[in-house]
Amino acid sequence: MLKPKNLTKKAKALAETIDREKLYGVNEAIALARTNATAKFDETIEVALNLGVDPRHADQMVRGVVNLPKGTGKDVRVAVFARGAKAEEATAAGAEIVGAEDLLETIQGGTVDFDRCIATPDMMGLVGRLGKVLGPKGLMPNPKLGTVTMNVAQAVKDAKGGQVEYRVEKAGIIHSGIGKASFPAEDLRANFDALVDAVVKAKPTGAKGKYLKKIAVSSSMGPGIKVDVAEIAI
Repeated sequence: MLKPKNLTKKAKALAETIDREKLYGVNEAIALARTNATAKFDETIEVALNLGVDPRHADQMVRGVVNLPKGTGKDVRVAVFARGAKAEEATAAGAEIVGAEDLLETIQGGTVDFDRCIATPDMMGLVGRLGKVLGPKGLMPNPKLGTVTMNVAQAVKDAKGGQVEYRVEKAGIIHSGIGKASFPAEDLRANFDALVDAVVKAKPTGAKGKYLKKIAVSSSMGPGIKVDVAEIAI
């Protein structure tokens, strides 16, 4: 989502198609975002959710996973820490990288060429040594996110089938893609609804006052379009 400042001539022209003071309906916002996706690549349609939380407090952290029913449009590379039969399961399910100590050494050597990392529980002693590498990249396996599991086959299929992780940032905002601009509008709407529903259900106990404060939709290179939160049943 481009900021208003330092816009190119093309970006300024796109920004002029948006009334920055208006609150758009969800369908209208998605349609505008698709129209403004004029880059030479298939832009991602992105959603920004501004929440009434302070993630510096543990009881106000918002994090989880959601299965987007229409997929993400991305090819997700999956790495799995597993041995024996579980390693074979992961490979059969489509994981690109499967290993144990060898995978540890590869990552420690600076090669992190995957988008999701999954591990069986018995491998976490090994994986824990990679916290400083995987943690900042948001790739550390976590049982709460379903990425530390004995059911590695299902975890791999979920990762490749449209499951996305979301996590509130310091400013209280969640950013997530909901598909590609080439997706039909109704598919993007289905993914939008799934994301918002998951975030609303993940409301932390420490959240006070209005929880879902603002929503904006944009394409990767396009301007933000404000959504009327009142249209969404919370």
